[in-house]
Amino acid sequence: MAQKALKRNEVNVQETWDLSRLYKTEADYEAALSDAEKKTNAFVDNYKGKLNSSGIINKALDDFRDLQVLLNYVGTFQSLNLSSDQTNEENAIRSGKFGIFAADVNKKLVFFMSELQALDPSLLETAKNEATENKIFLEKVIKDLKHKLDPIVEKALSEFSQVLNAPREIYQKSKLSDMNFGTFTAAGKTHDQSFSLFEGGWSNEINTEIRRTAFENFYAKLGEYENGLANNYQTQILKEKAYANLKGFDTVFDYLLDIQDVSLELYNRQIDIIMEKLAPAMRKYASLLKEIHGLDKMTYADLHLAVDPEFEPTVTAAESKKYALESLELLGPEYRKMIERSYDERWIDFPKSLGKSTGGFCASPYRKGSYILLNWNNQMNEVFVLAHELGHAGHFYFCSAAQNAFNTRPSMYFVEAPSTMNEIVMAEHLKAKESDARFKRWVLSSMVSRTYYHNCVTHLLEANYQREVYRLVEAKKPITAKVLNDLMLGTIKKFWGDAVEVPDYAGRTWMRQPHYFMGLYPYTYSAGLTVATAAFENIRSGKIKVETWLDVLKAGGTLKPVELAKMAEVDLTTEQPLLSMINYVSSMIDEVVDITRKLK
Repeated sequence: MAQKALKRNEVNVQETWDLSRLYKTEADYEAALSDAEKKTNAFVDNYKGKLNSSGIINKALDDFRDLQVLLNYVGTFQSLNLSSDQTNEENAIRSGKFGIFAADVNKKLVFFMSELQALDPSLLETAKNEATENKIFLEKVIKDLKHKLDPIVEKALSEFSQVLNAPREIYQKSKLSDMNFGTFTAAGKTHDQSFSLFEGGWSNEINTEIRRTAFENFYAKLGEYENGLANNYQTQILKEKAYANLKGFDTVFDYLLDIQDVSLELYNRQIDIIMEKLAPAMRKYASLLKEIHGLDKMTYADLHLAVDPEFEPTVTAAESKKYALESLELLGPEYRKMIERSYDERWIDFPKSLGKSTGGFCASPYRKGSYILLNWNNQMNEVFVLAHELGHAGHFYFCSAAQNAFNTRPSMYFVEAPSTMNEIVMAEHLKAKESDARFKRWVLSSMVSRTYYHNCVTHLLEANYQREVYRLVEAKKPITAKVLNDLMLGTIKKFWGDAVEVPDYAGRTWMRQPHYFMGLYPYTYSAGLTVATAAFENIRSGKIKVETWLDVLKAGGTLKPVELAKMAEVDLTTEQPLLSMINYVSSMIDEVVDITRKLK
């Protein structure tokens, strides 16, 4: 697999996202920054110390909502530029300047929430009852009153906002700017190595010598940074624990789950049931990979192998549109229109390049369409990544059209449901389209290895590990690189058991993801997929209509995750959706095994 790491200016611009939908020129961006600063100052002048009636409260919230949209636009513009190339000095400078600007804005605006929370609750209730657009926002303010901070503390924290938010930026800089992986030699050749080349290529390379050498090389480089990044990670979680203490939560778990409107019971059940009951099926899958590829042993470096790599079709970025439109047709004409727009308006950034953020994400500034980052490797399994990110784009496309800017963001617990729903819909379409057993096996194995492995194994193991880290924080235990490595290694070994040989270097897997700087995020992947699997089964059985699912998307952040799931006839207060999801993936693995036996 010969791979060349391209620079950003060497890629096809037509396969990159179009940032002009936000700002056509740098001058326009600078003008928007200036406008945001003026509107911030005007907001302070108009409302600081003046929130004395329900009418003024709602007028202030209207202006605050508009200001937040503008700040999101400028923030997204600089962030997307940086994500496309973190080696570009101009992008780094723009981002640095924005960080200073944002910190200043936050300091000026910190009075607003403090003054709202200091008001008589009865006045807030009156404002809420009189509100049309601001009702849900005010409900949240009232709910959070018991955890409010003293205004002096809020102001002090705002002064330190840039410092307190530094850990994630430090991680990203270290990962994408400082780490130079160079090359490695295997199978008589020298190969380029980088984060994107490893994650998108070498980790599933068919040649065993190259693949395993790439793993050793990659993790050895991570090891050179583990102490500094462990200290950086510790800073992040100690910050979260400090916030929990300041706000009067019993534990850091209570604090982080309160943000998501999720109970500790639901969180623990999600992790515990999958760790216990999905593991046997995934071990069976790992053993099948060992058999198919004739491996001397099944190792951690072999888990991303394809069941039938020679069958893997190649798909260009241009060809991906056909797959997206046909495979997601089940979701209806409104959804199709969104997909067509995503290509016509260049929402998607396909190419791999040096300095580009790894993996994939979707940013959706309010009513501006979406920006989808991919690292396209021309393999068919990338269409599932595309479907996933289009799921996020579709979610915010529909809820932004239906809701005001305050009400578009659902709980983090639910965020991955629309994206993983798309992966299931795409797979079921592809499976039904062809009668060829080999193609059917490819689809099924792609679902297992990409959709369910990625969301219910990779990220679930992160979640189990993360839970153990926070438990150490609660117990006031020291956190070092060795402690983190041992926790991750133990988690991986527990899940795979004797089916997979897990080397010590796998303990550094925590260094590969930025998810740990986003609160209790990793477990939400499996949570979303659990909801999506159950909702898809309800659509397929006729229990709900596709339009019902679109209504769920349109609801945005107006409902809590349990209530959103209930709209799709999924009851998250029980373990049944989890067990159904595990049964669904287990049956797919059994089918892959059965087809493999028949194809011999």
